[in-house]
Amino acid sequence: MFDKILIANRGEIALRIQRACKELGIATVAVHSTADADAMHVRLADESVCIGPPPAMDSYLNIPAILAACEITGANAVHPGYGFLSENARFAEILEEHKLTFIGPSSEHIRVMGDKIMAKETVKKLGIPVVPGSDGGVSTDAEAIAVANDVGFPLIVKASAGGGGRGMKIARNAEELPVALATARSEAKAAFGDDTLYIEKYLGQPRHIEVQVFGDGKGNGIHLGERDCSLQRRHQKVWEEALSPALNDTQRAEIGATCAKAISDLGYRGAGTIEFLYEDGGFYFIEMNTRLQVEHPVTEMITGMDLVIEQIRVASGASLSVRQEDIKFNGHAIECRINAEHPETFTPSPGKIGYFHPPGGLGVRVDSGIYAGYVIPPYYDSLIGKLIVHGQNRNECMMRLRRALSEVVIDGVQTTIPLFERLINEPDIVNGLYDIHWLEKFLENSNESA
Repeated sequence: MFDKILIANRGEIALRIQRACKELGIATVAVHSTADADAMHVRLADESVCIGPPPAMDSYLNIPAILAACEITGANAVHPGYGFLSENARFAEILEEHKLTFIGPSSEHIRVMGDKIMAKETVKKLGIPVVPGSDGGVSTDAEAIAVANDVGFPLIVKASAGGGGRGMKIARNAEELPVALATARSEAKAAFGDDTLYIEKYLGQPRHIEVQVFGDGKGNGIHLGERDCSLQRRHQKVWEEALSPALNDTQRAEIGATCAKAISDLGYRGAGTIEFLYEDGGFYFIEMNTRLQVEHPVTEMITGMDLVIEQIRVASGASLSVRQEDIKFNGHAIECRINAEHPETFTPSPGKIGYFHPPGGLGVRVDSGIYAGYVIPPYYDSLIGKLIVHGQNRNECMMRLRRALSEVVIDGVQTTIPLFERLINEPDIVNGLYDIHWLEKFLENSNESA
């Protein structure tokens, strides 16, 4: 096991990782920008190192500064959390070159799954169902038209190096295809420095279902059930729940077993998430995230397994602590991402928090690094906390969420809590009848009637 772990992240996830380390008796090092000097994870760490000014490129993405912090403190492993350097294959390689352990998968697996085309080709060979589309990248309009003739419209054009909805355009007919290609190429080049595109069949009303997987790099792999992340705004998840209200036990077991076998065959190490679009009983691979997810707490709530502790164990060379037959799903869990944003316009709302009162009680968990008097900096993602609730079934979980939302007080900044208070009373949400387009349509209709 490691003596000291440096946490190369900030906010609630840095604090979450720190708690797991504390439970394992491992010393922690917090790195931070000058803007985060008073952050909770910095205050509670055993040691802290300032690695640069507020811009992420000069601090949290500054690899030499992180290496220097490891050298100064004697940390022998790095946990990247999510975002920032968590899926940077070169970062993982550099750490290994400096005899430091990257708490995550191999750089090879990060690189393969970070390339959407290569990832699709890889998982297809592993038996995971994929969306019909191009076999690889398309470089000309003529190639795109050939794919369209084979697959049919509507189509979605995607950037191979994409993420967060950038470099994605829909073509509903042949006339829209050239414009979609040109726009996607331009966005992809600007955002990722790579304008390679691929094309897939566009699904009209799918749900976003992701399967949590875990491997130990020794040929052992398991799945921990699925999460339904269909409530999204601009391709960003807002509300996640487990297990999905759209699946039955047979579907759940089948897709889970498929993913677990793929992870085993791949020799994958650590936590990962295989994401799908789900429509009319069919699963279609989107991508694999080779890291811990923002929404991992809902899986922890229904399985009782600490995913961060398991990440650390596996990275240290241990085998998986559980077998597939040991995993039992207990009840239902929902997570609401609380952002410091206007609940209707979603304009960021940084600033000083006045009074802060988190909810409590049975089955209620709050993952957050904020506190009364904390100043939310304007330089980073607006996520300031996650409210996670658990119940014996989805109905009890929804009632508990309604109660927990009514208890939250975050004074001084605007948050998205009022949005969740609206959603919890919507019949479609109560009944679990929503797809990836539901929330944006709901918000659009709300704006029109305002």
